[in-house]
Amino acid sequence: MTSVMAPKTAAPTEERVTPGRTRSLARRLIPYGYLSPTVLLIVVLMVVPIVMVIGYSFQDNVIVQENPVFAGFANYTKVLADPDFLAALQNTAIFITVSTVAHLVLGLAFAMMLNTQLLGGVAKAVFRIVYILPWLFTIAVIAVIWRLLLDPSGVVNYVLHTLGLIQEGVNWLGDPGKALWAITFVNIWSGYPFFMISLLAALQGIPNDLYEAAAMDGTNWFQRFLHVTLPQLRPVIISMGVLDLIWTSQQFALIWMTTGGGPLNATEMLSTYTYKQAFSEYEFATASAAAVIVLLLTMILAFFYVRQQRER
Repeated sequence: MTSVMAPKTAAPTEERVTPGRTRSLARRLIPYGYLSPTVLLIVVLMVVPIVMVIGYSFQDNVIVQENPVFAGFANYTKVLADPDFLAALQNTAIFITVSTVAHLVLGLAFAMMLNTQLLGGVAKAVFRIVYILPWLFTIAVIAVIWRLLLDPSGVVNYVLHTLGLIQEGVNWLGDPGKALWAITFVNIWSGYPFFMISLLAALQGIPNDLYEAAAMDGTNWFQRFLHVTLPQLRPVIISMGVLDLIWTSQQFALIWMTTGGGPLNATEMLSTYTYKQAFSEYEFATASAAAVIVLLLTMILAFFYVRQQRER
């Protein structure tokens, strides 16, 4: 009699977690632990407010009413059809375009002046101090100073009248035809030192061999600037230009403390328009829709900046 012996199956073994594997897992999680406070701050201070504002933009009577109702895209339609918003959009486009171009042109011009070999060490030090002075003041101080200087009885009108350029005092910040250009000038004056310093650092990083080789080919200073300096500075200029567009589009304090968006909305910007909708008109839903539109425009500029950085 033969017996059929069933094959023995191996008993399942539990996978043991060795102390070494535990330490390895903990070691891999350490960087995430270091990053967690920063990520938490970003979520609390940026992501949550943005999500809340986007939610408010699709509701009506938000914050003011206990039970706001869903309004769809009605707030966006209202904002885009508002003549004040369209005027603010136009003023912002002029403000940021002129400011950015002037910042880059003046910054590069002064940087090249400080980088030249024609000036001695003492002269360069003096010019650096003078050129960087506007950057040392806060926006509040700059606004107060220029409100006094641009007053109809201020220093600017006095100098222009003495030179025979004007016959009577000009209300630079109170005239709808001049106010936008006046605050644009103030913004240019207060912001160009940063671009001067950044472009000066970039100029000093260009190898002298390139200039020497160009000089041996018989080029003049303008040709060297056109074919050596500008190509070497191109990535820096593009990056700083896009960043300045983003920064200037968010300018609020200078405009609010000089003109408040007036006179007659002549200096109304997207930032001041959004602020007034929220805290003057108490139209928080409309203000949220305007803020989302500004966010989208800023994200477009940020996209070009990130793409430029990747190309570098």
